[in-house]
Amino acid sequence: QVQLVESGGGLVQTGGSLRLSCAASGRTFSGYAMGWFRQSPGKEREFVGAATWTGTITVYADSVKGRFTISKDNAKQMMYLQMNSLKPEDTAVYYCAADPFPYPRKGTSDYRYWGQGTQVTVSS
Repeated sequence: QVQLVESGGGLVQTGGSLRLSCAASGRTFSGYAMGWFRQSPGKEREFVGAATWTGTITVYADSVKGRFTISKDNAKQMMYLQMNSLKPEDTAVYYCAADPFPYPRKGTSDYRYWGQGTQVTVSS
């Protein structure tokens, strides 16, 4: 059974940092693109960032560029999202996603597998 499990969310003050983790299991994800999305109440799920399996190609939403960084540990089938300089508008449930297409894409319909999400709350 394919699973993506996010962890690392929590409550942080404005300007603080968090690192989210995504653990992939149930099959090999070698060659898959993996991404992060987020959704806040009343809003559609939006793209945050994504990477190729090797991590050599990454793309980010303009709203997080320069503050968020994706990294990978392929031996463990893990993906991380380092979030720095957090703002209240970053508050959302953050989701991990994966798709067999090897290059990162920005649409929610572009990803086959999804995690359950982890809550990030940034207080002002």
